[in-house]
Amino acid sequence: MKIVIQKFGGTSVSTEERRLLVLEKILDAKKNGYSPVVVVSAMGRKGDPYATDTLLSLLDKHFKESNLQATDLLMSCGEIISTVVMSNELNKRCIDSVPLLGGQSGIITDNNFGKASVINVDTKKLLPILNEKKIPVVAGFQGITEDGYITTLGRGGSDVTACILGSALNANKIEIYTDVDGIMTADPRIVKNASLIKEISYNEVFELAYQGAKVIHPRAVEIAAKSNIPLVVKNTLNHCSGTIINKDGNEKYNSVITGIANMNNRVQINVSLADNDGNSNYFNILNTLGENKISIDLINVFPNKKIFTINKNQFIPFSIMMKNLNIKYSYEDNCSKIALIGNGIKDVPGVMATILKTLTKEGIEILQTADSNTTIWCLVKTPSSVAAINALHRDFNLENKYNCIKD
Repeated sequence: MKIVIQKFGGTSVSTEERRLLVLEKILDAKKNGYSPVVVVSAMGRKGDPYATDTLLSLLDKHFKESNLQATDLLMSCGEIISTVVMSNELNKRCIDSVPLLGGQSGIITDNNFGKASVINVDTKKLLPILNEKKIPVVAGFQGITEDGYITTLGRGGSDVTACILGSALNANKIEIYTDVDGIMTADPRIVKNASLIKEISYNEVFELAYQGAKVIHPRAVEIAAKSNIPLVVKNTLNHCSGTIINKDGNEKYNSVITGIANMNNRVQINVSLADNDGNSNYFNILNTLGENKISIDLINVFPNKKIFTINKNQFIPFSIMMKNLNIKYSYEDNCSKIALIGNGIKDVPGVMATILKTLTKEGIEILQTADSNTTIWCLVKTPSSVAAINALHRDFNLENKYNCIKD
């Protein structure tokens, strides 16, 4: 049996017109010899009646924070509605389908309500449905605890659902349908001539997602990578072939950089030994930050100082912690982290030199850099970030690499 997991996001199932396009994708899969397993998100986005954020607005803040079990139950409703509505659409065309909760599809989680982890997937209900040539329509974003309570998997949970089921069923491929053509070389809202990436590796797309690109959840990519199942990101609204995500990516891709991502609202912290002479807390600062659940990145450690960045929303707890430790520091706020990602970076000399030359030519100050085998990060002031991303996109020849090729 050839199995394809087809996940459709909230915008894809938000209107009857779009649900007809979803049906077309499902029927195309069947015509091509696949047995589809459909995973759906809640309809629409905030403001739409059944969107997750709309449902959450029905609860007051104290209840949401103090009763996570009840909150998960409410949040699961949007996806449940989508499963039944999509099953109804299939039924109108004489196609047998079975709407299922995440738990009914076999997804068993721990009881970490709001961001549950999957501990087991039991396919004993899904396989008979597939063997009977019926289509399971599964509520994404949710599972069930061993003692029967509905849980949610955190933001991006429907992508995770698709990849978990794909792994458990040993699917031939997993298709993630959204409202964009695939994964782009940069955010098209920032770079007008950003182009579609035809093929990309798990590692590259994980880095893009982790560094701010929002097309697919990084946890989903990790799951697919472990099972070595190809992921395809496509647009529900057209017939573009999208982006294929696999182990090796496109080895014929002749650019060092595959794509650029960015994250705003960063604060750069500089802690010097000279300013904290005699304070033993200075030497344990990185451990203390971890113990206080303050996430740091772009870490540069020198003999006489430590430089790192934090998210702006953590600056207040960070400043309170530093005051309690009597540690002096300086900071630069309103910063953006730009990540240049590509398997081609490894062992290629001169990449950092090109970055420095490009940004210097544009008159953009680089506050900090860091690198790994596949990623180079630059920290710049946020007002300069758009110009920086466009200049780097241009100088690394990422423009018009691919056009949308129809299936």
